[in-house]
Amino acid sequence: MKQPGTIRVAIAGAGAMGKGIAYQCRFTDGVQCVALADTRIQKAIDVASWLGFEPVPIGRPSEVGAALSKGRMAVSEDTCVLAESPDVDILIDATSAISEAGRFCELALKSGKDVIMMNAEADLIFGPYFLELAREKGVVYTSCDGDQHGVIKRIVDDIRLWGFELVMAGNIKGFLDRRANPHSIAHEAEKRRLDCRMTTAYTDGTKLCIEMALLANALGLDVTTAGMTGPRLAEVREVLEAFDFRTLWERRQGVVDYILGADPGGGVFVVGYCENEYQRFMMNYYKMGEGPFYLFYRPYHLCHVEVGKTILETALLKKPLLAPYFGFRSNVYAYAKTDLGKGARLDGIGGFSCYGLIESTLQDEERGVPICLAEEMILKRDIPKDGKITWEDVDFDEERSDIAMYRKALECCSKESKKAGTSGVCPRTERPS
Repeated sequence: MKQPGTIRVAIAGAGAMGKGIAYQCRFTDGVQCVALADTRIQKAIDVASWLGFEPVPIGRPSEVGAALSKGRMAVSEDTCVLAESPDVDILIDATSAISEAGRFCELALKSGKDVIMMNAEADLIFGPYFLELAREKGVVYTSCDGDQHGVIKRIVDDIRLWGFELVMAGNIKGFLDRRANPHSIAHEAEKRRLDCRMTTAYTDGTKLCIEMALLANALGLDVTTAGMTGPRLAEVREVLEAFDFRTLWERRQGVVDYILGADPGGGVFVVGYCENEYQRFMMNYYKMGEGPFYLFYRPYHLCHVEVGKTILETALLKKPLLAPYFGFRSNVYAYAKTDLGKGARLDGIGGFSCYGLIESTLQDEERGVPICLAEEMILKRDIPKDGKITWEDVDFDEERSDIAMYRKALECCSKESKKAGTSGVCPRTERPS
């Protein structure tokens, strides 16, 4: 039964991440996972049972409360049921879905629920629209702690509090193979108990680019080149020599980037700037170097283990960790993994046909097909290996729900730019036509 003051959480997705978040809710004071949804409902049933609850399959929003009143856990194959339930306070999206996630996240926000995204793909492509909905409804829309972009944002918050300016938000990637596909990566995926397409997206760099685009769109950061530069280093402390920070910082504009193969694997870093003479003297005394550029890093990110803080800040403080306040300052566009012939069908993130590279939307001018939408599209012409795939290159159903929702996100960006009297933070809205 719900205890007074309990934060009632429903989780979409009962895979590796959803299972971990449900487990972590048990150790976060004041938080209770009351419902799980998965298109394969047996996965939700198995997780609920593993947690020690009797699972109760439901088909209506009101049935969440009925299960809760008996000390049971509601499970469903339809997240929309949980999104509309009056007995859910926060919906956490831990799926890898895009179009479906758009539907149930929109419904949750319209129903007055806070939404936390552990689904970076839907977060990126629909985020500006979801943020506007959250503002209209007086609820919170946010990315989550634990994944690299959330952990990096925590470090950024720290250094800004300390008086440093943000120069670079950085990720540490262990291995990169743009040609990876679900067959070539199957053995590694099995070892890690992960889905083959998900492991492919990690390996070919698409996931990295999506996470860094989320940071760029939240913090107003630039991308210096398509895909970022990603120098190969042995150790993270080589960052200050690997990048020409004096040149990068001439415009006083922060950037996103990454390093490849460096220790500590699984870590993240931030570079801050401070020119104050007293602070530089003290930073040198604290063994942080002479400055004015300083490296701050964390050797780990713990995914579901770190989720509790985001839940508590969302529910109690109504404070988002990370949201796309700068609209589509960047996006991640589809590039061919191999030579693709006319008539080839794109198979999206983690597939055989394409990988994603982060780019400035100003440079792209909304020509490229975002990787988050690059599925069930047919090529109208040949695309060479590593060639960028544009809207002019593809036939697709213009009434698709994910593309319609992407248009809403673009429109939200356009409205925000006009209100602010600015240009360049959001792309044009003509594409897709």
